[in-house]
Amino acid sequence: MPGKKSEQELKDEEMDLFTKYYSEWKGGRKNTNEFYKTIPRFYYRLPAEDEVLLQKLREESRAVFLQRKSRELLDNEELQNLWFLLDKHQIPPMIGEEAMINYENFLKVGEKAGPKCKQFFTAKVFAKLLHTDSYGRVSIMQFFNYVMRKVWLHQTRIGLSLYDVAGQGYLRESDLENYILELIPTLPQLDGLEKSFYSFYVCTAVRKFFFFLDPLRTGKIKIQDILACSFLDDLLELRDEELSKESQETNWFSAPSALRVYGQYLNLDKDHNGMLSKEELSRYGTATMTNVFLDRVFQECLTYDGEMDYKTYLDFVLALENRKEPAALQYIFKLLDIENKGYLNVFSLNYFFRAIQELMKIHGQDPVSFQDVKDEIFDMVKPKDPLKISLQDLINSNQGDTVTTILIDLNGFWTYENREALVANDNENSADLDDT
Repeated sequence: MPGKKSEQELKDEEMDLFTKYYSEWKGGRKNTNEFYKTIPRFYYRLPAEDEVLLQKLREESRAVFLQRKSRELLDNEELQNLWFLLDKHQIPPMIGEEAMINYENFLKVGEKAGPKCKQFFTAKVFAKLLHTDSYGRVSIMQFFNYVMRKVWLHQTRIGLSLYDVAGQGYLRESDLENYILELIPTLPQLDGLEKSFYSFYVCTAVRKFFFFLDPLRTGKIKIQDILACSFLDDLLELRDEELSKESQETNWFSAPSALRVYGQYLNLDKDHNGMLSKEELSRYGTATMTNVFLDRVFQECLTYDGEMDYKTYLDFVLALENRKEPAALQYIFKLLDIENKGYLNVFSLNYFFRAIQELMKIHGQDPVSFQDVKDEIFDMVKPKDPLKISLQDLINSNQGDTVTTILIDLNGFWTYENREALVANDNENSADLDDT
């Protein structure tokens, strides 16, 4: 038929039209594309290991940035001036020994205190500190402590960030080790430590941070998490030259505490090879942990030729000394979960309790029925599934420390089993002391 186009000609015509319309469309969007160029860049690739110059530039720019942020903080003189202004603008009457200030004077102090203080003198901060005062005032001391705490947090964040080699907002184990090592000379409570012990002290201190703040064992901790927990407060408490003996004993970071933990390790290491075998670890505490539990420790934890080093031992101690804490329960739960199912069932409970029953026989005690103990455990935990106990069930029950102690330690089980007699005995002793 004359005039009819072939299939190839139709395809070529279609392509020509497409090219024409696409070119027109693309040309018409030229102005829009120009607009896209004004969007600020938000992603910057980290320099590779071999890009030494770029790494150095990044490191220097971060140092300058942190120095600038440090200069924005209130120094001691400025803090003293702030306290003077607050005291000058107090509004009577005092509450006990607490000087108070109302919102009007609060704003006046904010105007006089200078630009660095502007962030603290807001309605939000005032409302946060306002409690039950009938005159609508806040405590000057509470406000000043609030400012001091904020300044301390920012100073500490900057200090920690200087050790953040990657510049990603987290510290690796080596970064935190360097931070604590350089902090030691500034802590009067550690003045008596021998320099030869520094490496063991740093290992002991760093381990607590990583055990509790790095549950997934990624090898790094967010600086934000370090600031949010109380560990840094405990560590910096060692600046106090008058720290009581009781406070030192309960503070993991104190010299007596670190020496106690390391001394225990040395005492357990009978062959003095710097490592602990299962037999050596069995003497830990009251030497009444079951072999079944110890077997699981050496199966699951990092060992070297079947022996445990000091770092692995520290994790073990932190778990057993803090059994109420979720991180410690997670550590022990993993050992109890022999089938790696994510829960404890009757089989796994029986597996561990059989070893307790065997130790009872060895020590001449009448074995307790597993059925009774199993029922008590499920009654204490009250799991969502009546046949399975998950880690979350254990944490939610607030009985995780008791349950784990019953299953792994004969002395712990005996204490639990005789708790009523022990309480009665304590009461009798108290009464005898009162009589005297």
